[in-house]
Amino acid sequence: MISNKRFDNLVEAFTRRVAQRTSRRSLLAKFGVAVAGSMLLPLLPVDRRVGGSAKANAMGRDGWLPQALNDDQCNYWRTCALDGQICSCCGGGVTTCPPGTTLSPSSWVASCVNPEDNKSYLIAYRDCCGKSICPRCGCYNTEGVLPMYRPEYSSDIIWCYGAQGSTYHCTIQPIVGEG
Repeated sequence: MISNKRFDNLVEAFTRRVAQRTSRRSLLAKFGVAVAGSMLLPLLPVDRRVGGSAKANAMGRDGWLPQALNDDQCNYWRTCALDGQICSCCGGGVTTCPPGTTLSPSSWVASCVNPEDNKSYLIAYRDCCGKSICPRCGCYNTEGVLPMYRPEYSSDIIWCYGAQGSTYHCTIQPIVGEG
């Protein structure tokens, strides 16, 4: 075990050695490089694929197997990139927020294939805000999500900015275009 006096001597010797070999400017320059580099880190692309066990309720043996009958299920075709709670399980619908919540003005988008007509549709996922999170029907699908190059379009962000309540409740899935 190191005594307090020996520890103090080691720290003093180390700081004197650093002070003799570096200038304040070089120390500030290295610190600036580290800060600038850490600010650029979120701009790197992110691979958002997850393992099979986390998506077991929406995955089949051959991968994503969407269905078009029950919109309360995680494998409903519009939930291919849903990261949150399904509003139709929480008192709302596929395109309507539950009573007591407000629709977020912003959204993230993904392309999902409808198994009934085999066409691709652009889905704008919009959060319903103002009540505490709905504990039912959580989905964390990434089938239709593209690699994240711009974090402001990520499904992992709570999109309740600008809504009356900033608390996330659930997510609706309106179709905004055909692909």
